[in-house]
Amino acid sequence: MEEAEIIDLTPENIADFGVCGYKDVQKHVELRRKIQWFKEYYEKGLRIKALVSEKDGYQGMLEYMPGEYAHRPVDAERYMFIQCIFVGFRKEYKGRGYASAMIDACIEDTKNAGMKGVATVTRKGSFMAKRDVFIKRGFVPVDTKEPDFELLALKFDPGYPDPRFRDTEKTRDQYSEGLTILRSPQCPYSEKNVTAIMETARKKYGLSPRLIEMDNAESVQNSPCAFGTFCIVYDGKVISHHPISNGRFENIMDTLRK
Repeated sequence: MEEAEIIDLTPENIADFGVCGYKDVQKHVELRRKIQWFKEYYEKGLRIKALVSEKDGYQGMLEYMPGEYAHRPVDAERYMFIQCIFVGFRKEYKGRGYASAMIDACIEDTKNAGMKGVATVTRKGSFMAKRDVFIKRGFVPVDTKEPDFELLALKFDPGYPDPRFRDTEKTRDQYSEGLTILRSPQCPYSEKNVTAIMETARKKYGLSPRLIEMDNAESVQNSPCAFGTFCIVYDGKVISHHPISNGRFENIMDTLRK
């Protein structure tokens, strides 16, 4: 069985390994945006641990940063916040304890930093980690958000306040008319398909879509969607909580306009 090792990505080596399957800096604007974002927040405590196999290359990652800079709409000050975790572009790397090992490394870093605990958002739906791997490491649910988001925490100080989702539904009033797409470079998948979706919105549905670039933690923390780093709002309603294909966008819009 091919083994893999967990390494720390840095501003100096991130381009050598890539992120989330994007490897070519020259070819992928998604990767260039992610690297620029990583370098900015690395100085503020952002860390990425990558699972790398000598044979198969990049096979997973864990991304975390201090809660005050979390790129989700949460209040998580003095918590380390895990934003992304996945293992296994190839199935043979799944179920071998790599995810738990990366979480344990994050927990150790958090304790060494003197913080109050570790927090993360999970969901039952697509595009985010399920809760199970965190529950096994001692995390407990502390808050929920529609439609299927759950905020989990592992607290080192039982008396310290729990992290919470922010009440950002009222921010949807800013997007009560027309189509608005919000995205952040934190998620490289937020780049793909957006141009096609905006063109479809104009040509097929006669809309004038707005694209809002959330270029800092504060703007993401005020996102109208619990996913934070990507959201599509149509006439004040969130119609996608994560990046989607142009075809999926058309299906949603056709259903809404029946």
